[in-house]
Amino acid sequence: MTYAEDIHWLPAWRLRELVVSRKVSAEEITARLLERIGRLDKGINAFLTLAGEGAIAEAQATDKAIAEGQTPGPLAGVPVTIKDQFFTKGLRTTGGSKIFENHIPLEDSVHVARIRAAGGVILGKTHTPEFGMYWRTVGLISDECRNPWERRRTAGGSSGGAAAALTMGFGPLALGSDSGGSIRLPSAQCGIFGLLPSSGRVPQHGGFGSRMFLSSIGPMARDVRDAAMLLQVLAAPMPQDPFCRTDTPPDYLSDLETGIEGVSVAWWDNTVAEGFSSPEVLRVVRAAAEKIGAFGAKLDRQPLRLDTDGIDEAWRILDFVDCRASLGEELERDPMQFAQLTPYAKTRFEWAAGVSGTEYSRAILRRARFVRSVNEAFGDHDLLLAPTIGITAPVIEMDNMTKRIPALVSYTLPVNFAGCCAASVPCGFVDGLPVGLQIIGRPNDEALVLRAARQFELALPWQGLHPPEHLEVA
Repeated sequence: MTYAEDIHWLPAWRLRELVVSRKVSAEEITARLLERIGRLDKGINAFLTLAGEGAIAEAQATDKAIAEGQTPGPLAGVPVTIKDQFFTKGLRTTGGSKIFENHIPLEDSVHVARIRAAGGVILGKTHTPEFGMYWRTVGLISDECRNPWERRRTAGGSSGGAAAALTMGFGPLALGSDSGGSIRLPSAQCGIFGLLPSSGRVPQHGGFGSRMFLSSIGPMARDVRDAAMLLQVLAAPMPQDPFCRTDTPPDYLSDLETGIEGVSVAWWDNTVAEGFSSPEVLRVVRAAAEKIGAFGAKLDRQPLRLDTDGIDEAWRILDFVDCRASLGEELERDPMQFAQLTPYAKTRFEWAAGVSGTEYSRAILRRARFVRSVNEAFGDHDLLLAPTIGITAPVIEMDNMTKRIPALVSYTLPVNFAGCCAASVPCGFVDGLPVGLQIIGRPNDEALVLRAARQFELALPWQGLHPPEHLEVA
């Protein structure tokens, strides 16, 4: 059967409906997306590995099961891309690293296993910087991932490949990860939706590197309902993960359309970040935030401030040291392997090796105090609003792979540090480049964040906004 519509722009929930009703086959959807990727990904570099025939075989199995009358899973026939930080059984997983360029895992990560069990089709592995360690999606095994809206600019990082793939219509759903903004930043820079689950809501298992306190694995999509579908599949307890929540997650889909009437909202006045930000980006984001009153929510006219002094350094200690403990220390034992690392990975591991136990202890204490202060700052508020990032996607500097830009994480890093959940919602354009509004919720309040995001999606529809398919690199 052949489906006339542009399959590549349909949301995941609609694709599932078509597959389950047998109006279009999962095989056709997968084949058409693989053809589109093969035709258009050159110059974008969203993928490091495509599943190819393996994806077609998974799609055929889904079609066969539905034809035989088996109960379809919640992601039946839906293509999903996987950030190349997470293991996929039998499919190359590099972590963006030259060291693991030919690594074929023997098992799936828990996330991939759950996606497969739900009927999802693994389309391929999206580009990531080495071990998710950089704000640009650049490494040593592939050309840099570029922004579909303007290809001399970054797609963001570290889930840049996932964001670029969604923006280009290479699939409706993506699995990303975020320890300081790695889902939300590329989502804002590429103009798609990205959700950071709160700390421990989704288990961590089966990937390169570990961030005990800061990292979360979550969905990226062009559609809020799609993201809720994927979160529903991912967010379940896992006894083997000692940091994973043990409570049963709520139904993220059942109340998605119920709105946010009566919800109390505050604007986060981040004076530090404003100093690094573009006034025009701030204006566009604030104008979008003001629309929340039309949804029946109560926007406090008094902005909220958080004491973020010292958290950047504390975040670096926790993030860099934890990743070195789980991966870097082993690589350091082999000088030949260590020499193959990117400059930014080497720099992080070497810096982390010099952190003392006292400094690590103080970083944990700083985090505990910040968590408490954020809980108190929420007070009577249910949600906080802020920019996702105060600038548009930066122009790529080809000769610098260690540079840090303070403006990049000023609005996102504190959210990880506090263990909160947050989403980046497309909210407009500045100079032809997308910008994002960040919706921040208390820990385990993903359902409310999704409901608020859905209201913005209705008020500021972004699904029909797509970049040109062919652009030259300036």
